[in-house]
Parts: sequence; structure tokens; C-alpha cells
Amino acid sequence: MTDLSTPVLLVIDVGNTNVSLGIYDYDDAPEKSEGRLSQHWRVSTHREQTSDELVISLSALFATEERETWEVTDVILSSVVPPVVPIWERVSNKLFGQQPQIVGPGMRTGMPVRYENPHEVGADRIVNAVAAFELFGGPIIAVDFGTATTFDCISGRGEYLGGVICPGIHISMEALFERAAKLHRVEIARPRSVIGRTTTGALQSGLLYGYAGLVDSMVERIRKELGANAKVIATGGLARRIAAESKAIEQVAPFLTLDGLRILFEKNRSERD
Repeated sequence: MTDLSTPVLLVIDVGNTNVSLGIYDYDDAPEKSEGRLSQHWRVSTHREQTSDELVISLSALFATEERETWEVTDVILSSVVPPVVPIWERVSNKLFGQQPQIVGPGMRTGMPVRYENPHEVGADRIVNAVAAFELFGGPIIAVDFGTATTFDCISGRGEYLGGVICPGIHISMEALFERAAKLHRVEIARPRSVIGRTTTGALQSGLLYGYAGLVDSMVERIRKELGANAKVIATGGLARRIAAESKAIEQVAPFLTLDGLRILFEKNRSERD
């Protein structure tokens, strides 16, 4: 049971493939303490779901962790799927009685964006960049293994400089499956050898070692522009698996996006009160 006198923050990150959610509990007001991640979930993104269906799903998630929806005092949302934002807003109002903060233009981030058109930068990339710099300092490269594999680059002064976008591992596998009749979906796992002696082994080698090599090569190139001392952190569903084969990745931060949403909430709390 949560003390009703302290804030409880729900963070929601809607991606093209998955929705990540987390509950942060505070020992005191956000401006006096750092929220701690108490529960977290990852569920599939279904663009056709109604707000009523999502309310049922979220209620079930809360129940499994013996949490009550009425404990939530604040909600913050980032999304790279614009059509679902109004649906999640209705969910927040129905279930928590809260209008969520939406990550987007006008939100205080504390991070200058040096993109030629800042509005082109996905909300999740800004969230990751803010978290990476706040938690690890700069210069830093944040690699996110999601629907796309992204590299976000932050200067030593905390400026978002831009980055790289590549097709994600699962997207690449699905493309092969759709276009090549004799190829099939495989688990992303370490094969017995780099030289595959079965189709499954060959696919696993290409996907796992191929993407680890992609990361190492891109980091090498990025460091020539960003600085050789740039740190590299990874997040996303396959981060640990790829990091185990990559020479460049120094640390895995599985909750980087959730932490970024918490940090943005805390930066913007005064404007909301």
C-alpha cells in the first residue's frame, strides 16, 4: 500500500512494436527526491485497441502487482504512434483521473536540440537522450534496439546532436521471411559457430553477429565526429544479447526510456502544479 501523501508516477512509452510502462514511487515530493522504479511492464502495441480495452488491460496489470489505480497521482506519456495518443489520454482520464503530460514541443527538457528540424526527432529519442546525459554524462551514444535500431548522440555539453536510424533486428528478419520462401523466423540467439551449418544457424549468426558488427562499426564512425571518449550505452529488448557480442557497448540500461520519462516529469513538475 502506498502512502497517499507521496506522489506515484506512471510513465508510458508507446513504441511501434511495444508499450513500456513503469510505476515510480516517491518518498517525498519529486522536487525533493528521485522516484524509484517499483513495477514495470512491456506489452504489445495494438493500434486498433479502444480505450475501454486498454483500461481493462492496465487494471489487470496493476492487480497482478497488487497495486491500485487510484494510487497514481501523475502520468507522463511519450509516443511515436500519433493516432494512439488520444486513446491513451482517454485511458489516463478514465483510469487515473489524470490528464497525462505528453512529451513533445513545449516540454522543458534542459537539452538543446541541434537537429535541423527538431520536430522530426521522435519523442522516444529525446527521452533516451535526456536520460543518457543525466545518468551517465557526455559525450555519449545511446543505442536503442527497438523496431528501429537507433544511435542518439549527445555532446559533452548536453546537446542533442542527432544520430543514426537503422532497420531493427526483427524488421530485418521479417523482411527475409517475407521475401525468401526458404527462410524462416528464428530465435535471436548465439549459434554454435559463426559459420552456420544449418539455415537456422546461418540466420542466427547473421542477425546476432551482423548487428553487433553494425553497432561496433557505427560507433567507430560516430566517435570520429563526436569524440573518441564518447561512452556507449544500450537499451531496448535485445540490448543485453547484442551487448554480449559487441566490443563498443559499455553498459546496458534496460530502463533508460522509463527513467527518461521520470526525469522529464521532474523537470516539468513545477509547471504542472
